[in-house]
Amino acid sequence: MTNILILLTLPELVRQQYLQKVQALNPNNVVKLIDHHSKAEPHIHEADVLITFGPMMAEHVLENADRLKWIQALGTGVDGITNRAALKDQVTVTNLHGIHGPPVSEAALSMMFAHSRGMITNFRNQQNAVWEKRIPPSLLKGKTVTIFGIGVISTDLAPKCKALGMRVLGISSTQRTVAGFDEVFSREHALDAICQADYLVLLTPYTPETHHIVNGKTFSVMKKTSYMVNLARGGVVDESALIDALKNGQIAGAALDVFSQEPLGSESPFWSMPNVIVTPHQGGFYDGYVDEAIPVIQTNLEHFEKNDFKSMMNVVRAAKTN
Repeated sequence: MTNILILLTLPELVRQQYLQKVQALNPNNVVKLIDHHSKAEPHIHEADVLITFGPMMAEHVLENADRLKWIQALGTGVDGITNRAALKDQVTVTNLHGIHGPPVSEAALSMMFAHSRGMITNFRNQQNAVWEKRIPPSLLKGKTVTIFGIGVISTDLAPKCKALGMRVLGISSTQRTVAGFDEVFSREHALDAICQADYLVLLTPYTPETHHIVNGKTFSVMKKTSYMVNLARGGVVDESALIDALKNGQIAGAALDVFSQEPLGSESPFWSMPNVIVTPHQGGFYDGYVDEAIPVIQTNLEHFEKNDFKSMMNVVRAAKTN
């Protein structure tokens, strides 16, 4: 028998889908569900397995996780899990990989379209019952998009941008040729790609090396007519510098799905900025996500119950003792 704790700050319907589907994998297991890390204390002591998203975690969840042997992250990013000081040596961490291309690329496109078509103004006018004279929208066709971070998501996004008639530049750890990109720049020459961007789309993983890698210097070279789209992690961006750039007109606007602190506090100036789109970290989420996640959980659970950690899928942090 395996004790499984599911920690998900998600709508009740989605949480129940995970609960029911994980229970069905092995009816002999004990599966418990909580909706916030503050409710972990009565259950984490007995948990062998934790299923969660990194941004939903907190340090105290792992401090008393004495039996914990495996964490299944439900996203690609494992920040919020592997960078926790309380994560014990015996814990293996796995993630979901390869399923985020379509949802995140569509999120990026929707954000670029929203800005190019002036949808913020349109929605505001609709709420106020204002019929404003038509202002010509901008086209994505002929524009340059610079994608910071090249992986599964960006290689899904790039050809979609090309199909719209956009020029596609990429920023990677090394300069290389990648299908769907007109040119790829190394991270050392990132500003050469960023200064050409009409849209800067952030997809790079959050690591100590990428902390605030998009900062005041970045915004200083961007076009005043350009937009930034962050679908990576909040920590990738120096948010204070971004706020200044938005207020001072250094860039035209931003679309933000991720933030340094989540949930985004009500005091954040991002909420009221007329040139900012705020979404609640839903870029990679979609109505079929649970069905994509369960086969990975099932495979890893089968290996876990055989004590076969080496055969688990998407291991991003192997235990030091198993």
